[in-house]
Amino acid sequence: MPKAYVFTGFGGPETEAFVDVDRPRPGPGQLLVAVRAAGVNPVDWKQRTGYARAGGAARELPAVFGNEVAGVVAEVGEDVTGFAVGDAVFGNPVAGGYAEFALLPVTVTAPKPAGLSFTDAAALPVAAATAYDGVDQLALPQGATLVVTGAGGGVGAAILQIARTRGLRVVGVASDGKKDFVESLGAVHVPSGPDLAARVRAAAPKGVDGVYDLVGGEVLAEAATLLTDRTRLVTAGAPADVAEALGGARVARARNAAVLEAVADLVVRGDLSPYVTSTFPLDRAGEALRTVEEGHARGKTVIVVEAAPTDTEATV
Repeated sequence: MPKAYVFTGFGGPETEAFVDVDRPRPGPGQLLVAVRAAGVNPVDWKQRTGYARAGGAARELPAVFGNEVAGVVAEVGEDVTGFAVGDAVFGNPVAGGYAEFALLPVTVTAPKPAGLSFTDAAALPVAAATAYDGVDQLALPQGATLVVTGAGGGVGAAILQIARTRGLRVVGVASDGKKDFVESLGAVHVPSGPDLAARVRAAAPKGVDGVYDLVGGEVLAEAATLLTDRTRLVTAGAPADVAEALGGARVARARNAAVLEAVADLVVRGDLSPYVTSTFPLDRAGEALRTVEEGHARGKTVIVVEAAPTDTEATV
């Protein structure tokens, strides 16, 4: 039977386990994908604690970890057009991706370009797509200055690069240990910590035009003071009501195939690197999750799944 890494209750790592699962069957508008790679994100461990998106329900238990995958189409559900068995794809699974098989709705699935590896493709649907959506939402003009808090992680790295393609000047707030990484992406590094606003003002003496927050809490509140126009504040690190109280907004996710295709095109063109800095086999999924949960990850962490003998292989 196919293997999957799940959480059996809401809580800490003690709820995690490998289990045998039935091979899923795709419903209307869905694809069954033989997973080749699954991205690891902070939202994965947060869901284990009971977190759910606004308006959404907590995952039914046991729940498979993971919110982004790349793989090969193994079965096609009813009413699906544009995809066939053997196609290489990537997207957001219906219910988890740390597994040998996952179901993907075609609405948030895109073809994997031939020039994009499965590992890199699996790093795009959450981090890069969130970055893309937020930069679009801010709609800053060329030459504007954007401050990114939490700039050293997977989403932050994608924001720095996408902002650069839009002609923005970027100030990346991250720990001292991530200074070289942030600067390698073309941003001005500002150390995180108390009195953040003063350091940002010193790094951007002409002022700040937008803030993309990935941290929330006191960091978000202090970053908001940098702006005269709070409508140019978006966050993926705090709930919508917190952002709105400060005059900003939660990042509005498009969650569609068009955004996935756009970020994949940026990678193929060389304008965006997913910066996958660590990979783990599926049987070490718990270790992969710990690196992200404990804040040790720089760039993206991806779980790589070996092809099963019965899988249909892609031709691209």
